[in-house]
Order: sequence, then structure tokens, then C-alpha cells
Amino acid sequence: QEHAYPADELMPLTCRGRVRGQEPSRGDVDDALGKFSLTLIDTLDTLVVLNKTKEFEEAVKKVIKDVNLDNDIVVSVFETNIRVLGGLLGGHSVAIMLKEKGEYMQWYNGELLHMAKELGYKLLPAFNTTSGLPYPRVNLKFGVRHPEARTGTETDTCTACAGTLILEFAALSRFTGTSIFEEYARKALDFIWEKRQRSSNLVGVTINIHTGDWVRKDSGVGAGIDSYYEYLLKAYVLLGDDSFLERFNTHYDAIMRYISQPPLLLDVHIHKPMLNARTWMDSLLAFFPGLQVLKGDIRPAIETHEMLYQVIKKHNFLPEAFTTDFRVHWAQHPLRPEFAESTYFLYKATGDPYYLEVGKTLIENLNKYARVPCGFAAMKDVRTGSHEDRMDSFFLAEMFKYLYLLFADKEDMIFDIEDYIFTTEAHLLPLWLSTTNQTISKKNTTTEYTELDDSNFDWTCPNTQILFPNDPMFAQSIREPLKNVVDKSCPRGISRAEETLGSGPKPPLRARDFMASNPEHLEILKKMGVSLIHLKDGRVQLVQHAVQAASSLDAEDGLRFMQEMIELSSQQQKEQQLPPRAVQIVSHPFFGRVVLTAGPAQFGMDLSKHKAGTRGFVATIKPYNGCSEITNPEAVKEKIALMQRGQCMFAEKARNIQKAGAIGGIVIDDNEGSSSDTAPLFQMAGDGKNTDDITIPMLFLFNKEGNIILDAIREYEAVEVLLSDKAKDRATIFKGKTIPNYIIDSNLVMENMDQKLSENDSHKQNSEEGTSASQDAGAVSEEPEEGESSDVTEPDSLSPADADSDSVSISNQDSYVPGIDEASAPEPACTQGDHQPQEQKTETESNSKVNWDNKAQPMESILADWNEDIEAFEMMEKDEL
Repeated sequence: QEHAYPADELMPLTCRGRVRGQEPSRGDVDDALGKFSLTLIDTLDTLVVLNKTKEFEEAVKKVIKDVNLDNDIVVSVFETNIRVLGGLLGGHSVAIMLKEKGEYMQWYNGELLHMAKELGYKLLPAFNTTSGLPYPRVNLKFGVRHPEARTGTETDTCTACAGTLILEFAALSRFTGTSIFEEYARKALDFIWEKRQRSSNLVGVTINIHTGDWVRKDSGVGAGIDSYYEYLLKAYVLLGDDSFLERFNTHYDAIMRYISQPPLLLDVHIHKPMLNARTWMDSLLAFFPGLQVLKGDIRPAIETHEMLYQVIKKHNFLPEAFTTDFRVHWAQHPLRPEFAESTYFLYKATGDPYYLEVGKTLIENLNKYARVPCGFAAMKDVRTGSHEDRMDSFFLAEMFKYLYLLFADKEDMIFDIEDYIFTTEAHLLPLWLSTTNQTISKKNTTTEYTELDDSNFDWTCPNTQILFPNDPMFAQSIREPLKNVVDKSCPRGISRAEETLGSGPKPPLRARDFMASNPEHLEILKKMGVSLIHLKDGRVQLVQHAVQAASSLDAEDGLRFMQEMIELSSQQQKEQQLPPRAVQIVSHPFFGRVVLTAGPAQFGMDLSKHKAGTRGFVATIKPYNGCSEITNPEAVKEKIALMQRGQCMFAEKARNIQKAGAIGGIVIDDNEGSSSDTAPLFQMAGDGKNTDDITIPMLFLFNKEGNIILDAIREYEAVEVLLSDKAKDRATIFKGKTIPNYIIDSNLVMENMDQKLSENDSHKQNSEEGTSASQDAGAVSEEPEEGESSDVTEPDSLSPADADSDSVSISNQDSYVPGIDEASAPEPACTQGDHQPQEQKTETESNSKVNWDNKAQPMESILADWNEDIEAFEMMEKDEL
């Protein structure tokens, strides 16, 4: 008020207000400014949260008296909705609450709501499209298509821009009884849902508002998409419409399957979701742990939040973007509140005082590094601490609110915060709106949901008593492995000069000598500008950034190393391949008809030399990960043990089950939805030690194939399998035994298994058709933007047989070699320099990957999805990534 009123924003370095048109244009950022006292409106309900009721009353009077919404100015529909419309509705919500209490706002007669309705009508012309998706901008005075509007020519909008309207628009309809606002917002959400990529259930970043075609086909949980997911879940909470929850759960399953690579959240391609779209993350994804808390999925929320906190401790603030090995990619920090938001929700969920310490760090950093005489200034570069003359309205609307609520006790609040839901701008909307003016029939218009067998999707609201009944250290146990993740990934490099002074110059590392488990080798890679990146399927990827090498000589060494690695990888794929193995279900009612493709192991019994294979009944071990002594040895003895991938080395699992008396082992992938139909064959590596003590056979099944055995156990209890180098004919399996008549009679078929077999066949057939079509269209070549990787997978390639070396994939030319289990993969090496450079690339043939749900799909749906995929592959060259 002292320095900026009635301007939209404060310029904290020059102590004056930012008025659009009077300051140099900042491009799209200025679309939030509409000469409507943005910061004042955006901060109204914050004043009440902070118990500043007198100041709130004065602020409301100023808004009513001074703010004009009929300005000839083009504004962002998205920003105006969440900041101004949301601010007016949040102010109205707390104003009527105060009036009911009888002390303040007794004169108030809904003036803020009248202004909100006026603004709502000014935004409606943006929805004049055939799709129902709004134009990204609107003129407050002239709308969209008016000759003087100076807007309406745009064709694209971001998913979040069109999908973050339902809370404010529905609240406006419920408050006023005018249904049109909620109807328009619902139509936009419905259209986005219908346009999701059907095989992955993901949405892209940018969509054509007229045709519904995806313009940018990368998908994540950060900028451009973030609040679309947030509003699906919160719309269910506020409005009680089950369809919103079902849509959210479907998307969430896809996010956790493809985008979540704990503790990272990496963008992927919507048509090839196993392929990362970039090697960096933006700071807006920091909201996602808070949304996971609202959903009740606490473990990944704690993991991602802890990783982000480690980045903050390194740089004092969260950079706008940072790489997978935690280097700064974009150095700005405009005082974004998303991390504080997630901190507040995690504290609410866990009650863990650790999150109070996190909040204290945030406040100390703000006061120490961002506070200036006239306010708080955005950071222009978190590495240097330089400021920008900018203080966005969301800093007061959100950051102050969440930090105050984090430390506030119940008695500090003059109302119950649990009676409200936060919008994406942290404005308060009362939950009683769900039963008020229900002008929209809550008819479930959503169709074709993925059936999700996951207790995580229970329609309940968790609380701390249920989540952490007897273990107050739960959150700490999840954080502990991540507390040094940033420093461990980015150790200080030793220069060539230092190395020379110490022990004389060393020859460059040769590809044939490289061992990914050797710290010295990783250090040499770093100096050559080569870094390691973990992939979701357990492999690691080599990427060269020549400009990040310690010197031009090191860069040349790195290039030579990458070329050698490509040649070595190709040679190993040809010379050291182990063929796939087979798991054949031989018990009733399968009798050898079901054969599952299995990955081999580099240790244990060689099934190619034991033609009879190993036959036995299967048993699930405890603990299921097999990483400690088996607690149910009586159930495992003389049987084939089933266990889950992860937590420890494959060889350790084998030793534990062998000690318990198992005659073989099957490791089932923990990556939900993975399948041999769509993923390269996986080979289990040793642990770098002598594995001659392991004598039993070990095979690897992807998640989909493993679930077939688990389903059979649930239905038939006693399930017998044959582990072999290849499937045996039934006559061999039942040699000396009576073959049941209904095996010979092909007309007698088990209904259950036929469904699964036909599903497998159709998936394979469609996979072949899709791959063939994409190849016929020509080699797919995507030109990445600066700083992004274009990842290509070499199909069916195997890891080297050498048990002493980890398997790697190379992303200088980006051909892959599937690697070892996650637990044995090394930490990513960190290269020097904070900016992501262009990468050296030569692309090889692409292997299209499609993940299928376990449930059967109608053939017409499958074919339609594949046609959509084929068209997308043909257009990949035009993708804006």
C-alpha cells in the first residue's frame, strides 16, 4: 500500500508499483496484470488467515471502491481465473464467515461476489470454441473476436490453462445459482479427458483449442500440466462428483507408472511413455508431494519432497529447473510457494517436527537472501544471489499463507481451516458448496476407465492415526536414504591439473576397461563430460556433454570413449547374448498351455545345459523382496520361490531362497504394467562377486507375466511350473503320465486362460503392426531442444555376461543396453557447469514401446489406439519437446 497501490504488483528493488505499459514488457509474464490491483485481491484471504481482520476489512473496502474490471487490456484467462476470480471468491468466503461471527464485516452484502460474477462473464467469451477449450487470452472490455480485442488468433493453450477452472467456476455457480460457469468449466475438462492418450492415459503439455490435437506431446507433473491433475482431485473433494476422482485415479496410475522415478519426476512422451522427454525437472512439480498427501500416497511424497529439500539446501532456493544429477538448469527463482505448500501438507499428514525445521529454513533463507527494504525480491540467479525487481502476487497469496499455517496452532486461527479447500492459488473455498445450488446433475459422463487394482485408490481421506499408528519414525526412515542424494551425485571434481600434480597424467579410460561400479572410473567420466542417468527400468544411461568436460582434451577423450562404448555394446549384443528362458505352467487346468517369456540370469544353474529344466510348485516368500532371511522356509522348501524385484541385488535374493531350501526362483518386476511384449529382454546380473555358490536356476518375469502366475495361485492355490531354456511340448512334460482328455480335445478350453492368451496374442500382433508401421514411415528423428535428450532404445539387447561390470546404455548416440537391478546401479556422475548444452547424437533404429493394462480391451479400441499411435509416430519430427 505504501509503495505500489493501486498497481498490480510491487517492484521491491525500486519501491514502486508495476503498471502494465509503463514498464518494459516481460512477455507472457505480464498477461497476469490487468490494472485490477492484482496483489491486493490475491492477498485478501491471506489477511484473515494471519488474523489481520481489521486490515482485511479495509482491503475489501478498497477493492470495492477502486478496482475496475472493465479495462481495455488483454489478460491470461488462466492467471485471471486463479488469482483474481479466485481472490474475490476467497475474500467473499471469509467475509461471510466473519459476518456470521458477528464482530467484523457486518456491513458486507456480497459485493466481492458481485465483482466475481462480473469478472466471470468477462471470461466467458474465451470459451467460444467448438471444443469448449478456452482461448488462452481475453480482452476484459472487448472479449475475444471483437475488432478491438487484439486477441482471438491463438490456436494453442496449455493443459493446465484449460483444465484449472473448475473450482473457481463451480464455486461461482454455487454461490450465485448461475450454472453457466460450472457448465463451461466441466465441458473443458471433459474434452481434455477424451483427448488423453488412450494407451498411456497421459496428457500432453499443449493442445490445439480447435481440433484437440496435441501440439506438445511430452507429459509430466510440472509446468503446463500441474494444476490440471490437482483440480481433478480437488473437484471431487469440493463437488462430490465421483467422475473427477475416477479420472484422477486413472491419470495418477499412469503418472506413478511412467513419470515417477523416485525420487525424481521426469517428463515422458505420451505415445512412448517409457521414453524420457528430457533430463531436467522444473520447480513447479514441487506441488506434487502435497497433492500426493491429499490423495493419501505418502511414501513417494516424502521421497520427492526430501530430494527437493536437498536441492534447496545446496542453492538456498529451488532453481526454476535442475537436471537429474541436480545441477542448475535455469537459475531463476521467483519466490515460488509450491515447496512450502508440500511442506505444510506433509506436516499435517505426519506430524513430524522435521517439516517445521524445513519451514524454518525457508523463512531464514527468505529473510537472509530475498528480503529487501521494500519487500521480498525474486532471485535472478540462485548461484550468485542476484535479485530481480519482481514480487509476484502469489508470494503473499500462497507463501505467507502456507508458512503461517505450518507453524500456527489451532488456537491461533479464528476459524477452522479444515472447513475449506485450497485452490491452486491457495484461496479458500468452503466445503459446504458441495450441497449448495447443485444446478449440474452429477451424471458420470466419464467412460472407458482403466480398472485399477490398487488399495492406494480407496476412496477415503487418510489421517495421521491411520497412516502412522505406531511408528512416528516412519517419515524419517523414508528420508534417510535420500539425505545426501544431491551431494553424493555432485561431488567436487578434480581438475586435470590437480591430478597431474598428484600422480602424473593418466591415460584416457578405454571402454573395454570401464566398470560402472568403480568410483575412479566415474570420476574420469565426469572430467570427460560424460554423466550417468538412472532409467526407470533399472538400466543406467551414458550421456556426453562435451562443453562440460574439464578441458578440450578431456572432451576429445570423452568422444572417443563414447564411440568405443557404442562399438563395444554392439559387439557384446551380438557375441554375448543369452537367449530368453521359459516359465511354463504345467498344473491343472493349464497343463503346459501357458508359456511365459522369462529373462535369464548370469549366475545359478544354466538351463541351456540342463535340458529337463526345473519343475516344482511355486510359493511366495516372506519377506516378498527376498532381501533378508526367509521367514517361511517350510513353505519354500523344495519349491520354486516367487519374489519381487528391488531393494537388493539379485544374487542376494538367490542366496536367501537357496538357503531356505528352494529349488529355483522367479523374480517378478515391481514396475507396474511392464511386459515382455513391450520391453527389451531383461537379464539379471551378478553382484560383482563370485556367484559359484548359487546353484539353483533364477528367472526374471516382467510385471504382467508375473501377475499371471499370481492370479493362478489366487484361483487354484497349488500351481506347478517348469523352468527351462525353451517351452516343452505337452508330451514331453507328461512323459510317463496320463494326459488329461481335455488337453487333447481342442474344443474344451478354459475360459479364464483363453481370455488372457487371446489378450497376449492381440497385444503381440498389434505391437508388431505398430512397430512395422512406424518403421515404414521412415526413421523417426526428433530434434531435441537445448538441454534435452532424445532417447532411443535398441530392441532386445542384453547386458554383458561379465559379472564384474554393471551394464550401461549410451546416450551420446543413445543406443541402450539393459542394465542390472536398481540396487547395484551406481549413483549418477555429475558433470561440471550449470547450463545444459547440446548433446552429441546419432540415432539408431527405434523400438516402439506400448504398455498395456492387465485387463482385456475391445479389439476396436486397441486398433483405434494403434492408429492414433502410428499417426503420432509419423508426426514425431514436428514435436516441440
